[in-house]
Parts: sequence; C-alpha cells; structure tokens
Amino acid sequence: MSTYDSFSETRSLARGGGQHLLVAVDEPDNAELLSTTLELAGYRIGTAGNGTEVVSRLAEQQFELVVIDAELPEMDALAQGRRLVTHRPPVLLLTGWDALDKLLPELGAGERDYVTKPFRIAEVLARIQVLLRGRGALHYADLVLDDTTCQARRGRCILDLTPAEYRLLRHLLVNAHKVLSKEQISRYVWGDFRGDNAMEQLVSRLRRKVDQEGAPLIHTRRGFGYWLGRAAGEG
Repeated sequence: MSTYDSFSETRSLARGGGQHLLVAVDEPDNAELLSTTLELAGYRIGTAGNGTEVVSRLAEQQFELVVIDAELPEMDALAQGRRLVTHRPPVLLLTGWDALDKLLPELGAGERDYVTKPFRIAEVLARIQVLLRGRGALHYADLVLDDTTCQARRGRCILDLTPAEYRLLRHLLVNAHKVLSKEQISRYVWGDFRGDNAMEQLVSRLRRKVDQEGAPLIHTRRGFGYWLGRAAGEG
C-alpha cells in the first residue's frame, strides 16, 4: 500500500481523541508512515528507535499505548529496565510471527495484541482502538468491569472474582467475539503457560460466576480456545 493510500484510508476511519502513543519502529519508512498516519488519525505521537529508548521514554512520561516492532534493536533493554517503568501501557506488537508466545512478556501485565507484517494501517488503527477502549470501564451487554474499583458485575449482581479470574474476564472483554487460545490467555493471566488443566479450571470457575444469572457469555470453541459474547441467535 502506498503512503497516499494509507492517508486516504486513515481519513475514512474513526479518529483518536488525542491519546499519546509511543511508536518504536527502527525501519525509517515504516516509522514515518506510522507516525504520520497516526497523527492524521488524531493521536499525539512520540518515537523511539531501540529498546533502550523505549525504556527511557516510558520512564520519563506516560503514554497510553506503545506500538513496537518485534525486530527493534536492543530488545533486551526492555527486561533490564523494567523496574524503571511504573506505568505500563497496552502494547501493540508488529511481528512477522503469527504467534503470541513472542509477545514481549518484559512489557508486563498490560493489555497486549499483535499485527503481522506486512501490516495494513487500517488493521493497526483498529487494534489500537480496541486496546485503548480497554482502559477504564468495560461493558458487554449487562456485564461491566471497572478497572478503577477492580470490580465486576452482571446486571445488579457484584461478581466476587479472584485476581486471576478478574484478569481473565478483562482479557475476554477487551477481545469480545475473538477466540483466544489457552496459551494466549495463560500468558496474559499468569505470565507463563500453566497447561490445559489449570486454564480449564479457571475458565470453569469464571463461567459459573458470570453466567449464573443470565444468558451465557463465555463460550468454548473446541480445539481453539475461548471467547466472550452472545451466541448466534441470542438477543
């Protein structure tokens, strides 16, 4: 896609609201394309050219999301400088690998997603919007999760969730209607892969709490993983 096509596509998509994003891409053409089109889409942009610069920028000021290339130089600096970064924003990874086990655990417990290269700017914008929507209160039907109070409720019923159940529900809500594998979920909830049995037990406990008094919202896609949403045919 040409730069002109990307600019035209950007104008036709929903715009940002001035959120401050950090773009960490080493390749000059891609760095310029992303920075320019994201600015046109209504975001404020900061840039970094390697992992050391990413840590420095995040330690200096708050960004609401980081777009980072998996092939960025000095990636080991992210793990080494982790203690310097108190605010860990959501991360959108640009990667040539279609696998979430490459998704930078060094950047921590925030929300994470990925776009495979060569990327389309429309997909990058869509993923950014989903990640940014995950900040604050999340809603789906009569299910609400509020990060400011760390509480979830279904209708008028407050859900008594453990920290792991809360993280699982948040990940499913941010990715509503998207099937997430057990490994993807496990690495988000615990930071590593705990195995099928641990994941199945966690999902089962959360499903009993969320779906106890209403239409089922948590579903299993056998052989693939889990997703949250209303099943086809439900109101």
